Amino acid sequence: MHEQSANEISHEASVLSEYIAGTLDRDIPRDVALKTKQHILDTIAAILSGSRLRAGRLAAAYVGSFGGNAEAAVLGTSLVLPATSAALANGMAGHADETDDSHLAGRFHPGCGIIPAALAIAEQQDRSGQDLLRAVALGYDIGARTTMALGFSRPDTVRHSTHSLGPAFGAAAAAAALFRFDATRVRHVLSYATQQASGVPFWQRDKEHVEKAFDFGGMGARNGVAAATMVAAGFSAVDDPFSGKHNLFTAFGEKPNPSRLTEGLGSHFEIMRASIKKWCVGSPIQAVLDATTTLIETNDLRAEQVRRVIITMPDDRIHIVDNRTMPDVCVQHLAALALVDGTVTFESCHDRERMNDPTVMAIRRLIELVPSAELTIATPARQAIVEIETTDGRHLRHHAKAVRGTPENPMDGSEIEAKALDLMKPVIGSDRATELIHKVLRLDDLTNVRDLRRLFAA
Repeated sequence: MHEQSANEISHEASVLSEYIAGTLDRDIPRDVALKTKQHILDTIAAILSGSRLRAGRLAAAYVGSFGGNAEAAVLGTSLVLPATSAALANGMAGHADETDDSHLAGRFHPGCGIIPAALAIAEQQDRSGQDLLRAVALGYDIGARTTMALGFSRPDTVRHSTHSLGPAFGAAAAAAALFRFDATRVRHVLSYATQQASGVPFWQRDKEHVEKAFDFGGMGARNGVAAATMVAAGFSAVDDPFSGKHNLFTAFGEKPNPSRLTEGLGSHFEIMRASIKKWCVGSPIQAVLDATTTLIETNDLRAEQVRRVIITMPDDRIHIVDNRTMPDVCVQHLAALALVDGTVTFESCHDRERMNDPTVMAIRRLIELVPSAELTIATPARQAIVEIETTDGRHLRHHAKAVRGTPENPMDGSEIEAKALDLMKPVIGSDRATELIHKVLRLDDLTNVRDLRRLFAA
């Protein structure tokens, strides 16, 4: 962060730009490649299912009204538009609800911003499936490292939104790699990404998951693609956005540590720390549903047997899900829904009418939410305890520690494929969804990403 001369490039900027520039020529380990394919599949499924939700429909109509060069597909539609437009629409559809992946340490949802950007540029530049794979793994690395290097405080006190910053830098890095820019032009892309960096965490007050879809996915995807395409068009820029009197860290950092940008590059892959959700609901609710459904299944529990429910959650993120107006991010509603139905599905957790269901509302009134400082610092993170007192005097308790879908308790391949199929087949049909799953899990063999376009259309 020290002030440097105009011509001096910081160690972080030099190492990072060289690494990004060499992405498409560098192999990634087999386990990293497999996990990257799974996250690409999970995100494509989120985009396709999200294309039918309000944020996805609005985004597609918005970009479709502009038209332009046919460069990249808007998933779930027949539109083929400029890369920036496709990235925006697909990013918003990817986070039209809470289906998409997350990265706890980076405190962002990487897939909904990074993968739409990478898909758009891969189509525009006629890149292979292997190129896409390497660029996406890179995007997760750079997006997560950027937010961690800024040194933000707790989620309930932070002033800038990691959920907007991480996708923007991850998308910009992936796009720059797919353009095969040299290190100088990579730094220029990162400079434009820094100038576009933004995000205030009042997304928590969004009532309809539309602005939140833009903040988490669409904005970062669009800005990352814009940064790369401007440099491709010949735009010049500042050579190092990470050093000098004014830089990324002086503007956004709280307790910045620039060295975290480059720590472990090439040996530690951040996508390995990303989570694929079992439940299509807000991340802090995953453990609550794990615990609630475990109690239902192990005790043959029915809603009419419930007298009281106590849910204990980490105190640094309980505010995100406490009595929210959106069904898929309201912990009381989803716990009550699970108790009434025996589980929750994609359809039920997006059904706003169920929030007024008298049976669900009756159970919801029995729920008490308790914040816990101990669970905030517990390892693994995002734990929850659900206690249920029954009408026949039983006290049932389950402490969900390692949430299903996290690196500590990952879903297996068949679970990920089943989730993707369930989300995609209402949009593109069972046969095409099955073929798309097959092709994504064999991206190494795909000569051109554009070959997926016919499977995306609806």
